[in-house]
Amino acid sequence: MEESIHIWQWGLLFITSILFFILSPLAKTKDAFFKATQHKKAPNTLLLTGSLVISWIFAKSITNAANLGLEFGLIGGIAYAMYYLSFAIAGIIIYQLRTQGGFISIHHFLQTRFGNTALLIFSILILIRLFNEVWSNTLIIGSYFGSIDSTPYYTSIIVFTGLTLAYALKGGLSSSIFTDAIQMLFFAVLLAIILWNIFSSGNFTYTSIINSGEWTMALGGNLVIAAFLQSFSYPFHDPVLTDRGFISSPNITLKSFFGAAIIGFLCILLFSFVGIYGRLNGLQGQAAVAFSKTLGIGILLVINFIMITSAASTLDSTFSSAAKLFAIDLDMKASVSFGRIIMVLIAIVGTIPVFLDASILSATTISGTMVIGLAPIFILWKLKPPTISFYLSVGCGILVGFLLVFNAFPKSLIFTSGKYADLLWVNIWGSIACFTLYIIPLWIKKQFI
Repeated sequence: MEESIHIWQWGLLFITSILFFILSPLAKTKDAFFKATQHKKAPNTLLLTGSLVISWIFAKSITNAANLGLEFGLIGGIAYAMYYLSFAIAGIIIYQLRTQGGFISIHHFLQTRFGNTALLIFSILILIRLFNEVWSNTLIIGSYFGSIDSTPYYTSIIVFTGLTLAYALKGGLSSSIFTDAIQMLFFAVLLAIILWNIFSSGNFTYTSIINSGEWTMALGGNLVIAAFLQSFSYPFHDPVLTDRGFISSPNITLKSFFGAAIIGFLCILLFSFVGIYGRLNGLQGQAAVAFSKTLGIGILLVINFIMITSAASTLDSTFSSAAKLFAIDLDMKASVSFGRIIMVLIAIVGTIPVFLDASILSATTISGTMVIGLAPIFILWKLKPPTISFYLSVGCGILVGFLLVFNAFPKSLIFTSGKYADLLWVNIWGSIACFTLYIIPLWIKKQFI
């Protein structure tokens, strides 16, 4: 039985990757490779919305949503889904940056307002995120093919990364946007299959969903509010999201981002039902894995397929964003061939942690907390403070992020209890500090200069 499962898993991996490579458009121009422009046409509302959603519904997100549903019930799913408010917030700000500010990218805005050094610091932050996106998603893929440190585990990660890189190299962002549409369709169908199996089990009702957890701060409420706060900064350090904000017209972009916020929220919430089902039935461990084992090989393969398609959509977008970062945003060499070289390099470097103890890197990951200093910079983008405001706000965010990582935040400033209480209050006090530090230099300038 186990051998049969592995054969099906490998078959799904190769068939989908080969299909994506064959169907992906070949990018011959810079606009096609970096902006997804095909036949002088930018992605329409439907295509852009689907791309935004599936590029953020990655294997790591699906796993977290299911696990939070298992741990906290419905409030856990809502907590993780709150991050998808990021689309609406980013959509509004990007629309304003383009229509009122005349900026053509996030990097253009930062360079114009705060200079080249600020641009470089921001680029380092998002490069670390792109680096982390590679290994953190492929690790989950490997876990479905074999136990950690086993040959199938490493082999599947290398093969999956290589196959995804192949079609990403072919078309750049055009390949990413195009395959996202197929991957979104796959995800919708597979999610429907999973939900049908859950609700047809007999002991899973809307009442049981509502009552699956306790609606308290200690049991999920802390994370709900923390995720809401981080949504005002989190999207701006993710080039996978922000790059898509500048490729279609401002109106199409705004509609797509609002649509993605609604659809993304619902998709994550619905997938958390996997964990809620596990909670109601006493399952233990990784929610998605435990769930698939209870409903047989068919559902296991469906879960596998969802993980493969969602991870692939994130990985190809990561490669495209890395290429654009170096070739266009940092203006190193705006050519398709250089972009392809960057893709290969990020694939190799981003895979290295797989062969190390990746958990060691968790302390240095640029988390949602460490980038809260970006919130005032973009939310208050119409203000024109001195350059020092950028460094004070970003530096403060990184500082409070490290206080959280090393458990050094004062306990006297935490006013709720339970899991994620420290995360919530670090974000509350940190956000207040970042906004204050951002505005003070402007106030001093107006008062004394």
